[in-house]
Amino acid sequence: MARSTPWRGLALLTGLAAAVFLIALLTGSSGIGLRDALAALGGAGDEATRNVLLAVRLPRVLAAFGVGGLLAVSGVLLQALFRNPLADPYVLGVSGGAAVGGLLAMIAGAAAIIVQSAAVAGALGAVGLVYVLARGGGTPRLLLTGVVLASACGALVSVLLALADSSRVRGMVFWLAGDLEWAVTPWLSAGASVLAICAAIAIARPLNVLAAGELRARTVGLAIESWRGALFIACATFTAIAVVSAGTVGFVGLITPHAVRLAFRTSDHRIVAPAAALSGGMLLAAADVLARTIAAPRQLPVGAIMALVGAPMFVALLRRRA
Repeated sequence: MARSTPWRGLALLTGLAAAVFLIALLTGSSGIGLRDALAALGGAGDEATRNVLLAVRLPRVLAAFGVGGLLAVSGVLLQALFRNPLADPYVLGVSGGAAVGGLLAMIAGAAAIIVQSAAVAGALGAVGLVYVLARGGGTPRLLLTGVVLASACGALVSVLLALADSSRVRGMVFWLAGDLEWAVTPWLSAGASVLAICAAIAIARPLNVLAAGELRARTVGLAIESWRGALFIACATFTAIAVVSAGTVGFVGLITPHAVRLAFRTSDHRIVAPAAALSGGMLLAAADVLARTIAAPRQLPVGAIMALVGAPMFVALLRRRA
């Protein structure tokens, strides 16, 4: 019975995620009632209601769950790799590299596909630079190099915003603050999130070994350098897709692994990875509902809402952990 408890909790969390998905889909500032919304989802009702639900809200909710899942899985992988509770894609410079690449493409007036490709290249470039500079120094040097690179990327972002054309600055700022209106292809982040969860579950045993420390990993014959490089590349790819879809949204990859470990009382990554992905999706979807409704008809950056909610949540988690 004790072994079945985490799996039972994961099933309950899946049901809760489905409920949050439906609530986020039916909630908005357009004044659509529950009966009209359900009729539109069933293929009936007027065309305007169907357009709002299927062309506006559904992509945002899918993107919220996809981006939240990607950031949460990246946080789980990085915290297992570094054995550091503060490790997440934004601390290690991955998102900073993606932001710099995306902004350079925006300043050049590139098309959306070029902006997305530049963000992916920036994230992978940041990971490659961190890996090269910290090679041979172990996990602490990797972590410190990532923190320094994240600060450098933040400075570059400020310079690029100062140099950008004033007509484009507002869109850039909203993208940097996190904005799900950029999620024009939500199936990309949603599909990548599913693949990330499956991959994390498939490598759960090596992740458990890595989380136990380098000495344990070397004792059982785990190729630490190979796994470190593979996990870095995977996290960079996941984070780049998230940044492309919604800009830079913080705290998701930092909070959800801690919350899941505390709630489920386990560090088994077969449980932690999917539970963190579901929790990250729910958290970002709820933040997006607030961003769409709290100052309606204006929409606030979801990244700002996530920071306002995430900071006190993280402090509460730290106090409970202590």
